[in-house]
Amino acid sequence: MGHWEIFLFFLVIAFVYSSVGFGGGSSYLAVLAMYSLPYQEIRLTALVCNVIVVIGGVYIYIKNKQVDWKKVIPITMVSVPMAYWGAVLKISQETFFLILGITLMIAALLLWIKTGTQYENAGAEGTTTSLVRNSFLGGGIGFLSGLVGIGGGIFLSPMLNLLKWDTPRKIAATSSVFILVNSLSGISGQLSKLSVDMDYFRIVGLGLAVFIGGQAGSRLSLKWNPLIIKRMTAILVLVAGVNVLIKYW
Repeated sequence: MGHWEIFLFFLVIAFVYSSVGFGGGSSYLAVLAMYSLPYQEIRLTALVCNVIVVIGGVYIYIKNKQVDWKKVIPITMVSVPMAYWGAVLKISQETFFLILGITLMIAALLLWIKTGTQYENAGAEGTTTSLVRNSFLGGGIGFLSGLVGIGGGIFLSPMLNLLKWDTPRKIAATSSVFILVNSLSGISGQLSKLSVDMDYFRIVGLGLAVFIGGQAGSRLSLKWNPLIIKRMTAILVLVAGVNVLIKYW
């Protein structure tokens, strides 16, 4: 098994992001995209790490009653089967990396944009949502999640913020649930057609690195600016996206 340094990258990313309440899923995908690994392994690894990172956060959100199930269910009920469909859809390696490169570049843009929190105490206008709109939004992002190997929160959270869908805390809770259920759905789709080229020891090892880093970071109260971390991530994700497109265009 080569590329031992990826373990260190994942551990540091999980540590830094969990310390300020982020998951870092896009950074895991960006790092993996820079290595010549089988694309099936990249997708499965990213989804497994997503689950490990967000499951603790989802538990805390539910415990603190931050999850509005009446609003979460319409988004996730369509996204889950779409994520599974995206995961089992047969695409070539070239097509995967082309979609991945474009996805990372769009994700970088969304990460760079600062979505305001001036509606922290959003009223009725922030809670009246369209069932059709939520289902369509969740389904589209869910399909992309399964296809590429992301949780989808990197797209969902900024869009919900721009739509003033709810308070930032409720949006963060919704995004965490969304990432968890779609990652699990994508993993189930991946498990239906495992590749012999994948290094399962590396996947388990990276999952362990993320768990250690995430647990350590979540237990510390560090004075890092979340916006700075998001924009540093945006640069990393953009570089990875451009690199993928140049390599596989």
